[in-house]
Amino acid sequence: MTDEVAQVFTSEELLRRASDMVPVLKERAAHTEELRRLPDETIRDILASGLLRLGVPIRFGGLALDYGLMLEAGVELGKGCAATSWCYSLWSAHAWLVGYWPLEAQEQVYGDGPDVLCSSSLSPGRSTLEEIEGGFRLSGRWEFSSGCDAATWIMLGGNGPDGLVWMLVPRSDCEIIDTWFVSGLRGTGSKDIVVKGAFVPDYRVLNMARAGDGDRTGWEIHQQDRYRIPVPVLLGWDLVAPMIGIALAMIDEFTNRLIGTSGTGRTAESGSVHLRLSEASAEVDAGRALLRNDIREIFEKARHGETFTTLDRARFRRDKAFVTQLCLRAVNRLFDLSGGHALFDSVALQRYHRDAQAVAHRDGLIMDLGGLQYGRVALGLEPDGRI
Repeated sequence: MTDEVAQVFTSEELLRRASDMVPVLKERAAHTEELRRLPDETIRDILASGLLRLGVPIRFGGLALDYGLMLEAGVELGKGCAATSWCYSLWSAHAWLVGYWPLEAQEQVYGDGPDVLCSSSLSPGRSTLEEIEGGFRLSGRWEFSSGCDAATWIMLGGNGPDGLVWMLVPRSDCEIIDTWFVSGLRGTGSKDIVVKGAFVPDYRVLNMARAGDGDRTGWEIHQQDRYRIPVPVLLGWDLVAPMIGIALAMIDEFTNRLIGTSGTGRTAESGSVHLRLSEASAEVDAGRALLRNDIREIFEKARHGETFTTLDRARFRRDKAFVTQLCLRAVNRLFDLSGGHALFDSVALQRYHRDAQAVAHRDGLIMDLGGLQYGRVALGLEPDGRI
């Protein structure tokens, strides 16, 4: 990305750039699934658009624009290709997360400029972490590292002496194992990562439970409101944004296929079509409104230095799952009335349906898991899971 482009624009211009990519992403969607990763030209388009820099700290060339704009861009890209939106949203969120690490680690990641792609697998996986002088020796295998083929850094989870830690590991210390043969989100390339005895210095290790919540490193370095927010409060919305985009694409495709049709059955004159389209569009509109409202509230609290209560944290975690499930209902509602033609590989409806199921399989986006803690806390119990 040139220095001229890096001076960027307004929020409206960036969203226009995301919107302009949608027709191209639709054309590439089938090829993206065949590759089981993002095409190189799509990655170049994302970097050239400047959208990735919405997540990058300003100090390292990021844009002084709202974090919520990154989510809006993820929604927009999701209308064209769920895999592209998923990878973009994760890469951007990871760019934000890097800002919580000690400065030395951040300078290593952004040493060659701001357009750095970082994938992750943030659970400990099957890993061992041996404490040695100056840091740790890391070995293990992790799953579901979306966008790892294009990444130069990978965030990996591990069980540290004081609980869960996240580590920044250069791609050169990792081996990618191609396991990604799946039904949905095929183009995300969410493959396994193997590390064999890599040295991870102390400054590239982060206690995620304290980041933005006791550990003020990110705020002290960057003075951006996003670093006054506990990581679990903000992390995860980047996975919800693609789901909204998928649901909007489903509504558009369903509508466009029926406009101008008439007669009995599934046509523009059918009462069943009217009802399902109305319900689906209302569900997606409600989910998008809830995301926007929560993001506004989160940043308002951060701006004023307010504490995020246990109930706040449980509610935001609940809402991520609830919005996802609202969108899943909308997608299923329309697909179930789309008939046999929707099953053909050449028809986008089946891809939206498969991709939506894949997104909704994330543990934190299932109400039974992501929404559970709110009920506990609201009833006066202590949470028994991460919030």
